[in-house]
Amino acid sequence: MSVEVHTLTPRAGQLAIDIRLSATVNMTEFSARQKVTNFVADEISTNMHGGTPRLVVGERICWRVPVILSMPPTGDRGEVGAIDVDIETGQLIITHTLIEEIQHRAEYLATHCGLRNAECGVQNEKPSPA
Repeated sequence: MSVEVHTLTPRAGQLAIDIRLSATVNMTEFSARQKVTNFVADEISTNMHGGTPRLVVGERICWRVPVILSMPPTGDRGEVGAIDVDIETGQLIITHTLIEEIQHRAEYLATHCGLRNAECGVQNEKPSPA
């Protein structure tokens, strides 16, 4: 698990970070990934699924789940966005704009990028077989 710290710009010299958080985790990493996979399959495209979540601490504590585009028969093409899931409520943190951005990135990736995505600079979550 990794934690991202936003709005912190370290300067040269010593840096010390003490973090103490308390939250009731009602949404596990696995459940967050499933929830995002179900949402994108139902609302955006059945060619998308959730990737490996990262824990993000910001205004809310949430799982940031990458949205991965898969194209048969080649498999995963790459990440086209991310959806946050609140760890306490399980609420998906989405907007209409976020959905549109995911759709546009997926369309671009599907139509303009080769099988290995090298020319697009897209990082696959799992390497594609050669």
